[in-house]
Amino acid sequence: MATGMIRRAQGAVDDSVTDLELFARLSRDETVARDALSQLYRRYAQRIFTYCRKVTGDSIVAEDMLQETFVRLFESGKRSRDLDNFPAYLMTIARNLCLTYRTRNQRAFVPVEDFHLTVRDVPYEQKELLQLIHAALELLPEDYREAFVLREYNGLSYLEIADVIGQSIDVVKVRIFRAKKKLRDILAPYLHDLNSTT
Repeated sequence: MATGMIRRAQGAVDDSVTDLELFARLSRDETVARDALSQLYRRYAQRIFTYCRKVTGDSIVAEDMLQETFVRLFESGKRSRDLDNFPAYLMTIARNLCLTYRTRNQRAFVPVEDFHLTVRDVPYEQKELLQLIHAALELLPEDYREAFVLREYNGLSYLEIADVIGQSIDVVKVRIFRAKKKLRDILAPYLHDLNSTT
């Protein structure tokens, strides 16, 4: 029911209504609820898809996870649930679906060659550096990588990440700090070579 409507969601995002107001509308009549879900989908679909793709390593699976995330959101909204932090709640739904998928399929994060780099007419050295960064991400412990991806790729605040992964803000900050340190350590030899040749 909601899935077909989700796939067709198009149009401009109406920023005059907050996420929490839209979520509250999911418990109203079908027309209002579908419009609210469409607005939320337009606001968050790309962010959720990107996260799911990085976690599952498969665009088709990520699309399924995206659709299922919004179906579950729709069902949850019908129950008139109270929320304080909509982005964290939505990301938690997506995260739980992806973790279940990964557990069942024993898949790791996306292989480097599967990353879609958003690089247009970028010098070779920068493309190479982006590929190295993605490769270095794969070398991070999973809990560090997840916190880093949620912060740097999805733009979540420390509080939102804490809500999503069920840890304290201090734990989130430590994981992101350690992820950045490990990335610097992994990339240091390459950056040294790059600096010495310029």
